[in-house]
Amino acid sequence: MIRLLLTLFLSVSTLLADAGKWEKEVSAFEKMPVRKGAVVFTGSSSIRLWKTLEKDFEGLPVLNRGFGGSMMKDSAELAERIVVPHEPQMVLIFAGTNDISGGRSVEEVALSFEQWLGKMKEKLPKTELCFLEITTSPLRWEQRDKVLAANQLIRPLCEKAGVKFIAIREKFLDAEGKPRPELFVADRLHLNADGYKILADTVRPFLPKP
Repeated sequence: MIRLLLTLFLSVSTLLADAGKWEKEVSAFEKMPVRKGAVVFTGSSSIRLWKTLEKDFEGLPVLNRGFGGSMMKDSAELAERIVVPHEPQMVLIFAGTNDISGGRSVEEVALSFEQWLGKMKEKLPKTELCFLEITTSPLRWEQRDKVLAANQLIRPLCEKAGVKFIAIREKFLDAEGKPRPELFVADRLHLNADGYKILADTVRPFLPKP
């Protein structure tokens, strides 16, 4: 009985810790002015670290709502706080790499995307949605099979729901299908300036006209 109670206590404690993990960042977002009709970029650290977002898409009301280290499930759980208030004309999400790295199955990643998608469709039925394909970095190259599998599950979900699936993964691979290290910073996980230029050039045709 004592062991059971301890297990339950630890489980509840973990859930509460997860719930408050992003509170500081999310609260900071909520204190910023609401920008109705923005083009919102959301997801994990590759979005958060996109410092040239406004310059790359000059003339568009872009808004960065990435929070580093987050998973797809976090984007789903927090969408109503960090995306919905802006009533955006478009939302682009990049997430899933941290889920896979954290041990979640590709099915769980796809399910979390469905949950995110469901919230977007319910709360923002007129907003255009885009999914930036999950990528493979040099640091996490051993996870490439899971990345491919997750993308294969998510693509048909996008097609069925009218979501733009933006294929970016191969943009960071060489002729042999391996990551191009020159496009990443020293941690071998995040993009450098050259990498973000490629990302911006790939995404630009999908965005509204300035």
